[in-house]
Amino acid sequence: MNILILAATGNIGSQLVRQLRTAGHTVRAGTRNPAVGGFPPDVHVVRVELSEPDTLLACLDDIDAVFLLWPLHTGAQLPKALDLIAERARRIVFLGTGGIPDLSFEDQEKLVHGRGIESVVLRPSTFAVNTLWWADEIRTGDIVHGSHGHLPMSLIHESDIAAVAARTLTENTHAGATYTLTGPEVLTRAEQVRIIGETLERPLRWSELTRDQARQRLLEDDTFPDSFVDVLLDGYTEMLAAPRPEITSTVADITGRPARSLADWVSDHLADFR
Repeated sequence: MNILILAATGNIGSQLVRQLRTAGHTVRAGTRNPAVGGFPPDVHVVRVELSEPDTLLACLDDIDAVFLLWPLHTGAQLPKALDLIAERARRIVFLGTGGIPDLSFEDQEKLVHGRGIESVVLRPSTFAVNTLWWADEIRTGDIVHGSHGHLPMSLIHESDIAAVAARTLTENTHAGATYTLTGPEVLTRAEQVRIIGETLERPLRWSELTRDQARQRLLEDDTFPDSFVDVLLDGYTEMLAAPRPEITSTVADITGRPARSLADWVSDHLADFR
């Protein structure tokens, strides 16, 4: 198959490019900055700016399926992007996100499934890679500061998301489905720090901050977008008030192997913490 991966340089996209190439598919990688992708020579890299959906027109020729992760903090241009994809491809796999304040998961699902082509929506739990927000503190000390330490989450490895995406892009049995993807365990943020410490063989511990303290730290972080600070903290508050996350078997059901644990993920990213 000829498959277009959008946001191809991200944590999920880069994994997906590798997995699809290994399976023998032709991959086209869409990214805002083709010069920094670092893709192999057989991957056709194209510039796509999703805030300007017409840039999709140059990369959809002869494409069978599209993987789309929406990287913007507004969904204003998503309907147009989906229309352009639906006019030229026969299948789309969309990775839902909580990072679009003006579009809920349910809104995203309705938009994707209503385009008249084969569609799959993946609804992932929290990315394990988000724990890298603590990497600087962990490299320099044994205390991680943050708010909502009692918030329970099921963290999922980016390789598992990519593996499910690869199957749903290339198999003919998933059209119209919405799949909820989780890791194999539910852990509070404080427990996540403990497990990272156990895997690194270090005595890491959590230090609870108030919301205002956490907000100020995020605003002072040059790598974190100011516009997303309140969205993130509000999301944590809503998650804390919601029912405890439920574990799904979707990763195992679709890929044939169990989802990786947080300890597995940390073992795969030791260098990032050292």
